[in-house]
Amino acid sequence: MLRAIIFDKDGTLFDFHETWSGWAADALLHLAGGDGALAMRLADAVGYDLMLRQFHPDSPAIAGTSAEIAVLLTPHLPEREEEDVLLELQARANTVTLAEAAPLPPLMDWLAARHLLLGLATNDSEEGARAHLGDAGVLDHFDLVLGYDSGFGAKPDPGMLLAFCDQFGLAPHEVAMVGDSLHDLRAGRAAGMRTIGVLSGVAPAEELAPMSDRVLPHVGHLPDWVGEQRLPVRARQALA
Repeated sequence: MLRAIIFDKDGTLFDFHETWSGWAADALLHLAGGDGALAMRLADAVGYDLMLRQFHPDSPAIAGTSAEIAVLLTPHLPEREEEDVLLELQARANTVTLAEAAPLPPLMDWLAARHLLLGLATNDSEEGARAHLGDAGVLDHFDLVLGYDSGFGAKPDPGMLLAFCDQFGLAPHEVAMVGDSLHDLRAGRAAGMRTIGVLSGVAPAEELAPMSDRVLPHVGHLPDWVGEQRLPVRARQALA
């Protein structure tokens, strides 16, 4: 029985490219103090094409934590402390213009009406995650919001997911993890959960499929999958 769903944030609830690609160019240029050559070096360090204003598919920034990104940037900013770079990234990230992968308030209303517990497990900070969910008008729908700095580790380790289960007395097989990256899906598999891949991030379907029970275009298609979980086993197998 499906009793809960845990979501990743960036690339899952919010379209990754539409939300972060333009923001990244502005953030890197700001960190570089307007120095174009330095901004290019910073972009290379995090796998970002400054000219095309988009992340490379293998960019460590796609699924990495804010702290990991700061570690990559700081060597190119010798006059800045790593903690200072991290705090600036987080502060600027909290003000990003969000692009929902699908209309989120009606989706969360629909899921809540099915008495599903909802969680968020992101490699962003917990503060940033709460700010973004609040801006989207869905923070109150989430029973637990966890970030890499909440004390349970970061994905692909399953700590955040298992902490959610412990909080609500759930068995992992009663929970689905929804995400756009292999970090998300590996965390879900390591926790013993069902895994749903979505294509609103950077990873293609063929990359996500081996680690997913289902790959969906975006979270707006999730109600169809949730509805299938209430069908008899034979019917679910026929749809898979």
